[in-house]
Amino acid sequence: MKEVYNKYINNELKLEKWQIIGVICMIIVIAGIIGWLVEFFFYYANSGFKTFYMRGANFLPWINIYAWGALLIIFLTRKIKKHPILVFLLSAISCGILEYFSGYFMYQYNGIRCWDYSREILTIWDLNGYVCVRSVLGFGFAALLLIYLLLPFCIYISTKSNKKVFLIITISLCIIFLTDELYNLLFARIFDLSRAKNIYKSIGFKYMNYFY
Repeated sequence: MKEVYNKYINNELKLEKWQIIGVICMIIVIAGIIGWLVEFFFYYANSGFKTFYMRGANFLPWINIYAWGALLIIFLTRKIKKHPILVFLLSAISCGILEYFSGYFMYQYNGIRCWDYSREILTIWDLNGYVCVRSVLGFGFAALLLIYLLLPFCIYISTKSNKKVFLIITISLCIIFLTDELYNLLFARIFDLSRAKNIYKSIGFKYMNYFY
C-alpha cells in the first residue's frame, strides 16, 4: 500500500486502462452514496432532529452532483497532489462554481430549489442561497479525503484484484446507479412513468425536501 501511495502522490503510478475504468466507476458510486448520506443526516439535523428526508431523485441512495464533483476534483488536481493546500483551494472554488450553477439552472428550468442555504442551519454568508462559505469549505475538506484517502484506496484495490472480477463488479454497480438516475431523470418523464419520489411518497416517505 505504501509503495502504491507514494507512486500515486508523485504521479509515477502507471495504471492500465481497465484499472482506470474500474476506479472511475468506484468513485462514481462511492461519492454519490457518501453525498446522499451527508445530506440525509444533515437535513435530519436541519429539521431539528424531527424528520428524515430521502434526498436526491432516485430509488437508490445516490446523488449525482457529488459523483460529478468528485470526478471534477480528480481531473483538476491530478498534477498537484503534492500540494494539499492547492488541492483544497482549487476543489473548493471549482465545486462551489459547480454547485452554484447547478442550483441556478435547476431553478430556472424546473422551478425547483433542492437546497437553499439562506434557510439552513450553520450557514455562513450565502450567495442567493445556492452556495455558502460552509458548503465551499466542506467541498475543500471532502476533496482532501477524496484525493489522499479514497482515491488511492480504490487504486490499491485495483492493483490487488483480478481484472475480470474487478471490472464486472465495478462496472455493474456503476451501471445500476446510472440506470436508476437515467430512469428518474429522463425515461420516467418521457414515457410518463412513476418516478422514485412519487413511489416513495405513496408509501409514506418524505422523499424530497424541496424548498419551492
